[in-house]
Amino acid sequence: MERVVMADDMKLHILSSGVMECDQTWLLLKGGTTIMDRSHKNSPPSWADCPTHAVLIEHPEGRVLWDTGVPRDWATRWEPTGFQEFFPVKEDPSGSGYLDSALAELELKPDDIDILILSHLHFDHAANAKMFDNGKTRIIASSDEIEGVKGIAGAFQGAHLVSDFDGLNLESVSGDAEILPGVSVIATPGHTWGTMSLQVDLPNDGTKIFTSDAVYLGARGAAGGRCRHCVGQPEVARVRREAARHC
Repeated sequence: MERVVMADDMKLHILSSGVMECDQTWLLLKGGTTIMDRSHKNSPPSWADCPTHAVLIEHPEGRVLWDTGVPRDWATRWEPTGFQEFFPVKEDPSGSGYLDSALAELELKPDDIDILILSHLHFDHAANAKMFDNGKTRIIASSDEIEGVKGIAGAFQGAHLVSDFDGLNLESVSGDAEILPGVSVIATPGHTWGTMSLQVDLPNDGTKIFTSDAVYLGARGAAGGRCRHCVGQPEVARVRREAARHC
């Protein structure tokens, strides 16, 4: 499924890049809850969909893609982490619903993308990054994220799967940065060392902020709700401030 937002000089597409299933305790940690694997997904608390998405911006200066979703070979690629038991992908690995098919529906190929921005390097955001390792596409990530993954010993650490991004020529950005006029990243660390949010300023439709996993669920900002993977919640306050500034 694709959603489109139009502006005078930019077109923004929200692309489905794979829907995982998981115990929502992974996403919102509250007292008295226990995480279940897929063999017990009908036991309380029940499982729910965990969609991933990419954002495609058709800009006068080039095409920008935000994040890459999950891979078709998730069942085998994730075996070293065990995540295939906790985040199985609903789509048929040989069917539609993945990033490559979403781009193909727009008659685009990976080398049609000028800039790829990775919000962070987790397995459900950077999994298809090597699809864009073509000598043409600039691949951008936070400098803090790039430095953080250098310290990983072994095949993975948490939700960082080294095979997703090792060998890529990652271009670093620090803090808040403008990528193209009207397209910026906002530093919202906490979920990972260098998680970033995306800000797109559309002349007619206003500012859109895509928070990645800094704020995945609305309940994340509520009292008593906390992201299981975060060491703190400064990124929630930061996103709130930025959103309020543009309201």
